[in-house]
Amino acid sequence: MSSEQPLKTKLTNIIEALQEDFIERGTAVRLALLSLLAGEHLLIIGAPGTAKSELARRLHQVMDDGDYFERLLTKFSVPEELFGPLSIKSLEQDRYHRLTKNYLPSANIAFIDEIFKANSAILNSLLTLLNEREFDNGQVREKVPLLSVIGASNELPEEDELVALYDRFLCRYEVQAVSDEKFLTLLTLQERDSKAIKTMPKLSLNVLHDIAQQSANIILPEEVLNLIQSLRMFLAQQKLHVSDRRWRKIIKLLKVSAYTNGQAQVSVWDCFLLQHCLWQVPAQKHLINHWYQSHLGIGSGFNQERLEKLVATWEVTLSDEQSKKVQLKNSLNELLYSNRQGEQTTIAEQYATLEKNGEPLYLAPPDNDDRTNNEQGYTRQALRDEFFDDYYQQCHIDGHWQHIEDYIAQTDNQFRQLLENSPLYISQRYSQSFVDKRVSETQTLYDELKQFSQALAKQTENLGNELSQHLWVTNDFIQQASQSLQETIVAAMDLQQRLKQVNNSFKRLPVEELERSVTNN
Repeated sequence: MSSEQPLKTKLTNIIEALQEDFIERGTAVRLALLSLLAGEHLLIIGAPGTAKSELARRLHQVMDDGDYFERLLTKFSVPEELFGPLSIKSLEQDRYHRLTKNYLPSANIAFIDEIFKANSAILNSLLTLLNEREFDNGQVREKVPLLSVIGASNELPEEDELVALYDRFLCRYEVQAVSDEKFLTLLTLQERDSKAIKTMPKLSLNVLHDIAQQSANIILPEEVLNLIQSLRMFLAQQKLHVSDRRWRKIIKLLKVSAYTNGQAQVSVWDCFLLQHCLWQVPAQKHLINHWYQSHLGIGSGFNQERLEKLVATWEVTLSDEQSKKVQLKNSLNELLYSNRQGEQTTIAEQYATLEKNGEPLYLAPPDNDDRTNNEQGYTRQALRDEFFDDYYQQCHIDGHWQHIEDYIAQTDNQFRQLLENSPLYISQRYSQSFVDKRVSETQTLYDELKQFSQALAKQTENLGNELSQHLWVTNDFIQQASQSLQETIVAAMDLQQRLKQVNNSFKRLPVEELERSVTNN
């Protein structure tokens, strides 16, 4: 750590010097310097007059050696403007060779304004130079000393052929005009003292080389991997494609951020930088930043969506098992039912005589087409009046005379209906081992939630100390992060409470009587 602290101190001083007299450009300054340290490129989107070129010139002043190149592209720009003129002497010898000194292939730091005006004659060489740090000079591919390019544009590229060039810029930043609150400060701003430029701390190529070597050994902990994996899934849902190459470069950037900040491993706070690496259009930056702030707890293992689903699943499982019913049985293991009189019976269905005003109903004699009287049946009096003589109260049926009392005494002549008796249900009883397993599983998840809450509380407690001295995180983020973590803690405690209720309810599930008696004995 002793070798890291002076580096962090030097970088802190450099950041202060770079942003001196720069109004509301703290984030752009940090991104430019971090891109240089990581060997990556920065794209700045913004209207003319927003200090884009001045930032690049100041970044060059950070280096104590190396060359600087600056160029404004137009749609009429030719390769000579970027890569140098053709050597006449080489042409005389039938060789194609450019004189690259003082041009982009010889520069360490470069600023290319209106970079998306690059035409096809420039584009392929520029892509190779930005990505591979190589330049095809005639038949020879030469290594170039390029460290970082700051590209600038008033607008995003629209042509498909520029997509690859756009992807070469790992960090992207949209710069705005100075706000109304700082406008008067801008008007009264004094010219920057040239002495301040000369006394600004410097970085050497050896220091940058050492940063690259040492940062490769920085640990990438599981909490950061969990956060990034969840973010990747979120971006996929938003139809925001991020190439594998860009993810690899992002990890490198995060490691450089951690190392230069004096850390042994990448932290969730370094992931603050992700919002500047993943958007395709500026509006997506706010979407990513909002997701990051609301998911800070993932860094401690707390994945709210996953845990919410788990708790909800247990709540549904509990409800199902509480409401589950089984049919009651007697001592002979026969299913029991309740008949119309409310009495227990083992008969699932039985015939019942229909009645009208308390009187049983009967069917007409068999020789009638409709014995049921349109499903109304006949009372004894109606049956007598309709089919039996007044004196003998008899009716001729199947060749014999039959008295009405004999007729109604026969079951086949009663107006009956087949009725289903209601099954008798009781709550499902579970084995003690089943209940114990449910209690154990929900208790394990409850303990996990409790640990998450404690980790979140610790994360919130250390927030100010960790971020106030962080090189690459802006001060205004501390309050936002604290609020987001507090909201996450509240969500975690709410899940804890819900799961505790589930756990207690599982303990109260009815247990099988046999097991209960054995347990009691």
